[in-house]
Amino acid sequence: MSEVFKVSVLNAYLRRLIERDAPLQDIWVKGEVSNLRAQSSGHLYFTLKDAFSELRVVIWRDKAQRLSHMPSNGEQILAHGKIGVYEQGGLYQLYADAVQLAEAQGDLSAQFRALWAKLEAEGLFRAELKRPLPRFPERIGVVTSESAAAFQDVCNVLRRRYPLAEVWLSHTPVQGNDAPPQIVAALQRVDALGVDVILLVRGGGSAEDLWCFNDEQLARALRATRAPVVTGIGHEIDLTLADGASDQRAPTPSAAAEIATPDIAVLRAELAQSAERMRRALQSHLQSLQALLENMAHKLRLVSPRPRLEGELQRLDALSQRLERAVRARIERATEQLNAQARALERANPLALLARGYAWLSDPATGQPITSAAQAMPNAELDVQLADGHLRVRVQQRTLRAESNGS
Repeated sequence: MSEVFKVSVLNAYLRRLIERDAPLQDIWVKGEVSNLRAQSSGHLYFTLKDAFSELRVVIWRDKAQRLSHMPSNGEQILAHGKIGVYEQGGLYQLYADAVQLAEAQGDLSAQFRALWAKLEAEGLFRAELKRPLPRFPERIGVVTSESAAAFQDVCNVLRRRYPLAEVWLSHTPVQGNDAPPQIVAALQRVDALGVDVILLVRGGGSAEDLWCFNDEQLARALRATRAPVVTGIGHEIDLTLADGASDQRAPTPSAAAEIATPDIAVLRAELAQSAERMRRALQSHLQSLQALLENMAHKLRLVSPRPRLEGELQRLDALSQRLERAVRARIERATEQLNAQARALERANPLALLARGYAWLSDPATGQPITSAAQAMPNAELDVQLADGHLRVRVQQRTLRAESNGS
């Protein structure tokens, strides 16, 4: 019995055989492109076929980005690369690194390369010429056909992503030999309206369909606009002179709309974050001011005359109380002295004596007091002052008291 191979061992063995075959590692294959798939990873997968057979082709992303011509379904191309084996699937396929159009289509590729080289030599594609896109465009110009699906795709993205902007369509055909000057006119027309950014877009198609975007005058017109231009022409694998001359290239029309506008959901989130940062910053600032105010208030209390003033006020209250007590005591003493003098005066008051039964005698003519019986002559009139009034009396008799010494 012959040797039995595991499938994986056999596939690995065949891979090594093919990789050691020099002609298969540097080969050109001609055929028609079909089943073209551009993966989100950037890799390209398609099939080359003729009337009798098919060959799977893979172009890795790094190679696809450097292709001078991006293949499209239905094209007759020449693909260069090496034959290898995909062991897991048991498939042999061409790993291509270059593509060019076969026969008549090769003329378009040659024209494209010549125009690209010419404009690149002039510096038309220099990175420093690329203008920045406005962050918040208010007016967006769209140059495309009004009936194109690309325009609807752009509008859908803008309504979802950034509905704040106005969208101004500048209609133009985007296919055919007469399209380039009309595209230039549409571009200049919308630029004159004062838009903030321009989107030059078209959906996918064959190389012939997109050839109007390889016009030299269109490339120069793109560099002459006031507003920056974003191109979204065909698919990611399609490259045109307009893409090289624009300020930014997008892989699709929808992607062009996304590149030219911010996402309102992201803006809302950023706004909320900014508001929170401002709130925290303001709170921190207020706390700093509060701490500064408290520190200044503490320093002010240290140098403030208020404690001394309060002490002096307390001292003044004490002195006032002492003065009040001293004045009150003095008044009390003076009152007592006055009362004592009043009592003394009361005791010395002749009216008080009269009230006890005494009388005050006086000469009516002279008012002189009669203090002795010898002063009152018989029949003389005398005034008698009593406590409750006075009398006028006449002396009928007088009796003189004998002197104690007998004289």
